[in-house]
Amino acid sequence: MFYVDKRLQYPVKVENPDPIYARMLQQAIGGIEGEIRVCMQYFFQGWGARGPTTKYRDMLLNTATEEMGHIEMLATAVALNLEKAPTTLQEEGAADGIVGTVMGGGNARHTIEGMLHRHILSTGLAAFPANCEGVPFDMSHIYASGNLAADMYCNVAAETTGRVLAVRLYNAAHDAGMKDMLHFMIARDTMHQQQWLAVIEELGGQQGNLPIPNSFPQEKEDGANAYNFYVNSVDGTAPEGRWTQGPSLDGKGTYSMFKNKPMGEEPVLGPARPDSGAQTEQMA
Repeated sequence: MFYVDKRLQYPVKVENPDPIYARMLQQAIGGIEGEIRVCMQYFFQGWGARGPTTKYRDMLLNTATEEMGHIEMLATAVALNLEKAPTTLQEEGAADGIVGTVMGGGNARHTIEGMLHRHILSTGLAAFPANCEGVPFDMSHIYASGNLAADMYCNVAAETTGRVLAVRLYNAAHDAGMKDMLHFMIARDTMHQQQWLAVIEELGGQQGNLPIPNSFPQEKEDGANAYNFYVNSVDGTAPEGRWTQGPSLDGKGTYSMFKNKPMGEEPVLGPARPDSGAQTEQMA
Protein backbone atom coordinates (compact mmCIF):
# COMPACT_ATOMS: atom_id res chain seq x y z
CA MET A 1 0.00 0.00 0.00
CA PHE A 2 1.28 3.46 -0.84
CA TYR A 3 0.51 6.93 0.41
CA VAL A 4 0.84 10.06 -1.71
CA ASP A 5 2.20 13.39 -0.55
CA LYS A 6 1.74 16.04 -3.22
CA ARG A 7 4.93 17.80 -2.14
CA LEU A 8 8.23 16.87 -3.77
CA GLN A 9 10.99 15.20 -1.77
CA TYR A 10 13.32 18.06 -2.74
CA PRO A 11 12.59 21.41 -4.43
CA VAL A 12 12.71 21.45 -8.23
CA LYS A 13 13.17 24.90 -9.73
CA VAL A 14 14.09 25.97 -13.26
CA GLU A 15 15.09 29.58 -13.87
CA ASN A 16 16.02 29.24 -17.54
CA PRO A 17 14.01 26.50 -19.30
CA ASP A 18 16.02 24.43 -21.75
CA PRO A 19 14.19 21.85 -23.92
CA ILE A 20 17.48 20.23 -24.89
CA TYR A 21 18.31 19.64 -21.25
CA ALA A 22 14.80 18.22 -20.78
CA ARG A 23 15.69 15.52 -23.26
CA MET A 24 18.94 14.81 -21.41
CA LEU A 25 16.98 14.37 -18.19
CA GLN A 26 14.92 11.66 -19.86
CA GLN A 27 17.96 9.39 -19.56
CA ALA A 28 17.76 9.71 -15.78
CA ILE A 29 14.09 8.73 -15.95
CA GLY A 30 13.95 5.89 -18.47
CA GLY A 31 17.56 5.05 -19.28
CA ILE A 32 19.20 1.86 -18.10
CA GLU A 33 21.01 3.97 -15.49
CA GLY A 34 17.84 5.77 -14.52
CA GLU A 35 15.33 5.96 -11.71
CA ILE A 36 12.63 3.71 -13.16
CA ARG A 37 15.23 0.95 -13.28
CA VAL A 38 16.30 1.18 -9.63
CA CYS A 39 12.75 1.83 -8.43
CA MET A 40 11.41 -1.34 -10.02
CA GLN A 41 14.53 -3.34 -9.15
CA TYR A 42 14.24 -2.57 -5.45
CA PHE A 43 10.48 -3.16 -5.44
CA PHE A 44 10.74 -6.62 -6.99
CA GLN A 45 13.69 -7.55 -4.79
CA GLY A 46 11.73 -6.45 -1.74
CA TRP A 47 8.47 -8.12 -2.76
CA GLY A 48 10.33 -11.40 -3.27
CA ALA A 49 12.64 -11.19 -0.26
CA ARG A 50 12.68 -14.31 1.92
CA GLY A 51 14.33 -15.01 5.23
CA PRO A 52 13.78 -15.01 8.98
CA THR A 53 14.17 -11.22 9.20
CA THR A 54 12.13 -8.60 7.39
CA LYS A 55 14.63 -5.76 7.80
CA TYR A 56 16.13 -6.23 4.33
CA ARG A 57 12.68 -6.35 2.75
CA ASP A 58 11.71 -3.21 4.65
CA MET A 59 14.89 -1.40 3.59
CA LEU A 60 14.40 -2.33 -0.06
CA LEU A 61 10.78 -1.19 -0.11
CA ASN A 62 11.59 2.08 1.64
CA THR A 63 14.34 2.83 -0.86
CA ALA A 64 12.17 1.79 -3.83
CA THR A 65 9.51 4.22 -2.67
CA GLU A 66 12.09 6.99 -2.40
CA GLU A 67 13.18 6.26 -5.97
CA MET A 68 9.57 6.73 -7.06
CA GLY A 69 9.84 10.21 -5.59
CA HIS A 70 12.99 10.79 -7.65
CA ILE A 71 11.08 9.92 -10.83
CA GLU A 72 8.51 12.53 -9.78
CA MET A 73 11.25 15.13 -9.31
CA LEU A 74 12.80 14.42 -12.70
CA ALA A 75 9.43 14.42 -14.46
CA THR A 76 8.72 17.81 -12.92
CA ALA A 77 12.13 19.05 -14.05
CA VAL A 78 11.45 17.88 -17.62
CA ALA A 79 8.09 19.64 -17.70
CA LEU A 80 9.56 22.88 -16.31
CA ASN A 81 12.36 22.81 -18.88
CA LEU A 82 9.78 22.49 -21.66
CA GLU A 83 7.66 25.46 -20.63
CA LYS A 84 9.13 27.78 -23.26
CA ALA A 85 9.31 25.18 -25.99
CA PRO A 86 7.40 26.14 -29.16
CA THR A 87 4.56 23.85 -30.20
CA THR A 88 5.12 24.83 -33.83
CA LEU A 89 8.30 25.73 -35.64
CA GLN A 90 6.80 29.08 -36.58
CA GLU A 91 6.33 30.27 -33.04
CA GLU A 92 8.32 33.21 -31.80
CA GLY A 93 11.39 31.91 -30.01
CA ALA A 94 11.82 28.81 -32.16
CA ALA A 95 15.28 29.91 -33.16
CA ASP A 96 16.34 31.64 -29.96
CA GLY A 97 19.24 30.65 -27.79
CA ILE A 98 17.19 28.25 -25.70
CA VAL A 99 15.17 26.30 -28.23
CA GLY A 100 17.32 26.70 -31.30
CA THR A 101 20.58 25.48 -29.83
CA VAL A 102 22.42 23.46 -32.44
CA MET A 103 23.81 20.06 -31.46
CA GLY A 104 26.02 17.93 -33.65
CA GLY A 105 26.22 20.53 -36.42
CA GLY A 106 22.54 20.34 -37.42
CA ASN A 107 20.50 23.46 -38.06
CA ALA A 108 18.00 24.86 -35.58
CA ARG A 109 14.93 23.46 -37.36
CA HIS A 110 16.23 19.90 -37.31
CA THR A 111 17.32 20.29 -33.72
CA ILE A 112 13.87 21.43 -32.62
CA GLU A 113 12.17 18.64 -34.51
CA GLY A 114 14.52 16.02 -33.13
CA MET A 115 14.31 17.17 -29.53
CA LEU A 116 10.66 18.06 -29.16
CA HIS A 117 8.42 15.98 -31.38
CA ARG A 118 7.74 13.30 -28.74
CA HIS A 119 7.31 15.84 -25.96
CA ILE A 120 4.89 17.83 -28.10
CA LEU A 121 2.93 15.08 -29.83
CA SER A 122 2.77 12.40 -27.14
CA THR A 123 2.78 14.17 -23.81
CA GLY A 124 1.92 17.83 -24.27
CA LEU A 125 5.32 19.05 -23.05
CA ALA A 126 5.72 16.54 -20.23
CA ALA A 127 8.05 13.68 -19.37
CA PHE A 128 7.50 10.11 -20.52
CA PRO A 129 8.93 6.72 -19.45
CA ALA A 130 11.70 6.51 -22.01
CA ASN A 131 15.37 7.36 -22.38
CA CYS A 132 16.89 10.40 -24.08
CA GLU A 133 16.45 8.78 -27.50
CA GLY A 134 12.76 8.10 -26.90
CA VAL A 135 13.21 4.34 -26.40
CA PRO A 136 10.69 3.15 -23.78
CA PHE A 137 12.03 1.52 -20.65
CA ASP A 138 11.20 -2.17 -21.03
CA MET A 139 12.17 -3.64 -17.63
CA SER A 140 14.89 -5.81 -19.18
CA HIS A 141 17.45 -4.38 -16.74
CA ILE A 142 15.56 -5.28 -13.56
CA TYR A 143 17.63 -7.73 -11.51
CA ALA A 144 15.85 -9.53 -8.71
CA SER A 145 17.37 -12.97 -8.27
CA GLY A 146 15.98 -13.99 -4.90
CA ASN A 147 19.56 -14.22 -3.62
CA LEU A 148 20.14 -11.32 -1.23
CA ALA A 149 23.89 -11.03 -1.77
CA ALA A 150 23.61 -11.23 -5.55
CA ASP A 151 20.93 -8.55 -5.51
CA MET A 152 23.05 -6.27 -3.33
CA TYR A 153 25.96 -6.43 -5.80
CA CYS A 154 23.50 -5.63 -8.61
CA ASN A 155 22.24 -2.69 -6.58
CA VAL A 156 25.75 -1.34 -6.04
CA ALA A 157 26.30 -1.46 -9.80
CA ALA A 158 22.95 0.26 -10.44
CA GLU A 159 23.68 3.07 -8.00
CA THR A 160 27.22 3.60 -9.23
CA THR A 161 26.18 3.93 -12.87
CA GLY A 162 23.25 6.09 -11.78
CA ARG A 163 25.59 8.39 -9.87
CA VAL A 164 27.88 8.62 -12.89
CA LEU A 165 24.88 9.74 -14.97
CA ALA A 166 23.77 12.24 -12.34
CA VAL A 167 27.27 13.73 -12.18
CA ARG A 168 27.32 14.08 -15.97
CA LEU A 169 23.94 15.80 -15.91
CA TYR A 170 25.16 18.10 -13.14
CA ASN A 171 28.22 19.03 -15.20
CA ALA A 172 26.05 19.64 -18.27
CA ALA A 173 23.54 21.82 -16.42
CA HIS A 174 23.61 25.60 -16.84
CA ASP A 175 20.62 26.29 -14.63
CA ALA A 176 21.22 26.82 -10.92
CA GLY A 177 17.98 25.06 -10.00
CA MET A 178 18.94 21.94 -11.94
CA LYS A 179 22.36 21.85 -10.30
CA ASP A 180 20.68 22.19 -6.91
CA MET A 181 18.29 19.29 -7.60
CA LEU A 182 21.09 17.09 -8.90
CA HIS A 183 23.43 17.80 -6.02
CA PHE A 184 20.72 16.32 -3.78
CA MET A 185 20.20 13.30 -6.02
CA ILE A 186 23.94 12.66 -6.20
CA ALA A 187 24.04 12.63 -2.40
CA ARG A 188 21.23 10.08 -2.29
CA ASP A 189 23.14 7.89 -4.74
CA THR A 190 26.09 8.05 -2.35
CA MET A 191 23.92 6.83 0.51
CA HIS A 192 22.35 4.05 -1.53
CA GLN A 193 25.76 2.77 -2.61
CA GLN A 194 26.77 2.74 1.03
CA GLN A 195 23.66 0.93 2.27
CA TRP A 196 23.93 -1.92 -0.22
CA LEU A 197 27.61 -2.36 0.65
CA ALA A 198 26.64 -2.29 4.32
CA VAL A 199 24.25 -5.21 3.75
CA ILE A 200 27.04 -7.15 2.05
CA GLU A 201 29.27 -6.47 5.04
CA GLU A 202 26.51 -7.42 7.48
CA LEU A 203 26.00 -10.72 5.65
CA GLY A 204 29.64 -11.61 6.22
CA GLY A 205 31.56 -9.50 3.75
CA GLN A 206 33.24 -10.92 0.68
CA GLN A 207 34.56 -14.01 2.45
CA GLY A 208 31.16 -14.83 3.88
CA ASN A 209 29.23 -14.17 0.67
CA LEU A 210 31.53 -15.53 -2.03
CA PRO A 211 31.03 -17.52 -4.09
CA ILE A 212 27.38 -16.65 -4.56
CA PRO A 213 25.26 -18.57 -3.72
CA ASN A 214 27.26 -19.58 -0.64
CA SER A 215 24.71 -22.33 0.05
CA PHE A 216 26.07 -24.53 -2.78
CA PRO A 217 28.70 -27.01 -1.52
CA GLN A 218 31.97 -26.10 -3.24
CA GLU A 219 33.12 -29.70 -3.20
CA LYS A 220 30.54 -30.30 -5.93
CA GLU A 221 32.17 -27.81 -8.33
CA ASP A 222 35.28 -28.38 -10.44
CA GLY A 223 37.79 -27.21 -7.86
CA ALA A 224 40.75 -27.47 -10.25
CA ASN A 225 39.23 -24.69 -12.35
CA ALA A 226 37.63 -22.54 -9.66
CA TYR A 227 40.43 -19.99 -9.26
CA ASN A 228 42.32 -20.08 -12.56
CA PHE A 229 42.56 -17.00 -14.76
CA TYR A 230 42.68 -18.24 -18.35
CA VAL A 231 44.76 -16.24 -20.81
CA ASN A 232 43.45 -16.16 -24.38
CA SER A 233 46.20 -14.12 -26.03
CA VAL A 234 48.20 -15.66 -28.88
CA ASP A 235 51.47 -15.69 -26.96
CA GLY A 236 49.88 -16.84 -23.71
CA THR A 237 50.86 -13.78 -21.71
CA ALA A 238 48.78 -11.22 -19.84
CA PRO A 239 49.45 -8.50 -17.27
CA GLU A 240 49.43 -9.86 -13.75
CA GLY A 241 46.96 -8.48 -11.23
CA ARG A 242 45.28 -9.28 -7.94
CA TRP A 243 43.25 -11.92 -9.78
CA THR A 244 46.27 -13.85 -11.14
CA GLN A 245 48.18 -14.80 -8.00
CA GLY A 246 47.82 -15.02 -4.24
CA PRO A 247 44.89 -16.03 -2.07
CA SER A 248 41.39 -15.68 -3.52
CA LEU A 249 39.07 -13.05 -2.06
CA ASP A 250 36.87 -15.69 -0.46
CA GLY A 251 39.90 -17.24 1.27
CA LYS A 252 39.09 -20.64 -0.17
CA GLY A 253 41.62 -20.92 -2.99
CA THR A 254 44.69 -19.49 -4.69
CA TYR A 255 44.64 -17.58 -7.96
CA SER A 256 46.64 -18.99 -10.87
CA MET A 257 47.16 -17.92 -14.47
CA PHE A 258 47.21 -20.37 -17.37
CA LYS A 259 47.15 -20.18 -21.14
CA ASN A 260 43.74 -21.37 -22.16
CA LYS A 261 43.68 -24.61 -24.13
CA PRO A 262 40.93 -26.93 -25.38
CA MET A 263 39.83 -29.62 -22.95
CA GLY A 264 37.16 -31.04 -25.24
CA GLU A 265 37.04 -32.36 -28.79
CA GLU A 266 35.75 -30.76 -31.96
CA PRO A 267 31.96 -31.15 -31.94
CA VAL A 268 30.56 -33.50 -34.57
CA LEU A 269 26.82 -33.36 -35.17
CA GLY A 270 24.75 -36.06 -36.74
CA PRO A 271 23.32 -35.77 -40.26
CA ALA A 272 20.41 -33.46 -40.94
CA ARG A 273 16.97 -35.00 -40.70
CA PRO A 274 15.17 -35.66 -43.98
CA ASP A 275 12.30 -33.41 -42.91
CA SER A 276 14.50 -30.53 -41.73
CA GLY A 277 14.69 -28.67 -45.03
CA ALA A 278 18.48 -29.11 -45.30
CA GLN A 279 20.46 -29.89 -48.42
CA THR A 280 20.75 -33.49 -49.59
CA GLU A 281 24.51 -33.38 -49.00
CA GLN A 282 23.89 -32.63 -45.32
CA MET A 283 21.90 -35.84 -44.87
CA ALA A 284 24.67 -38.20 -45.97
